[in-house]
Amino acid sequence: MTTFREGAADAASGRRARRRGTANQRPVYCKMNELSKDSATRLEVGEEADGQRIDNFLLRLAKGVPKSHVYRILRSGEVRINKGRVAADYRLKAGDVVRVPPIRVSASVDKPAAPPRAFDVVFEDDALIVLDKPSGVAVHGGSGVSFGVIEQLRRARPEARFLELAHRLDRETSGLLIVAKKRSALTRLHDMFRDGNISKRYLALVKGRWRNPLQHVRLPLQKYLADNGERRVSVSKEGKEAHSIVRLVSRWDNFSLVEVELKTGRTHQIRVHLAHLGFPLAGDDKYGDFPFNRDLQKAGLKRMFLHAARLSLSHPRTGAQIDLEAPLPRELSAFLARLDANEKKDYGRTL
Repeated sequence: MTTFREGAADAASGRRARRRGTANQRPVYCKMNELSKDSATRLEVGEEADGQRIDNFLLRLAKGVPKSHVYRILRSGEVRINKGRVAADYRLKAGDVVRVPPIRVSASVDKPAAPPRAFDVVFEDDALIVLDKPSGVAVHGGSGVSFGVIEQLRRARPEARFLELAHRLDRETSGLLIVAKKRSALTRLHDMFRDGNISKRYLALVKGRWRNPLQHVRLPLQKYLADNGERRVSVSKEGKEAHSIVRLVSRWDNFSLVEVELKTGRTHQIRVHLAHLGFPLAGDDKYGDFPFNRDLQKAGLKRMFLHAARLSLSHPRTGAQIDLEAPLPRELSAFLARLDANEKKDYGRTL
């Protein structure tokens, strides 16, 4: 029986041969219909999958195949890496050869392809892209949304071998969004987000007059399903730790513009923290003041006022400091200008 050590040696030998001039490597990811239904398929791992777990690799490769089947062929040893068995948490290395057994899936109706779309790019190099995401666009498809930023970006850049979201923004939130162009960069960015080494600051307009120049909000958050089946979040002592730092930027008679720095990245964290404190976000259709939102619609604010304005991080590959900003979208800055005009006319005072 071939041992894993022997298989790894074979792979190393293969890598040396390729460096001597073997061309036309097969891409690490292929379409589902390119996988053989009658015989095993062998794929060589490229740099874009370096560091990815084998189970996640297979789940992406064999879209439409139940997870239970993917884990069964891993446990049974039908999937081999460099001719040897591996566990589901094995992390691939560039040059590994993956044997995928014959896989059959039931026929399904193809979804319409996402239309290509170019987004405003704030920063880009060989490892990552930082986009200025518009409001109203989901970051990815799912939950009734056919496609989002990542699918449209992939269609607009067919030559890109790897594009993956490094984090999420709510559909109605605009601003800075990081997309990794290499697996190694994605893994490092995930570690940095988890360890709190990426500074994210948002601008939010809330109902009411916020008083404190700086306030730490530490309220645990718990997910739950609403009666209509929607995912919601509430403050609960049984929830997960959540920490927001709120800084007052400007204040009007019945509005406050605040900057919120996230120290944790819980779902809907800013929206729930501020609403729980009695300062709902302007235009928030989940946790906001709904009669107030209707008045805002009439006054010209057609969306939730939440914008990912600043990002600070060390580059995932070079360690160089990156500080990025995205200005308020026109519709938000126009609404603030309207507040300024009304304040001067009606109240004659500013912060």
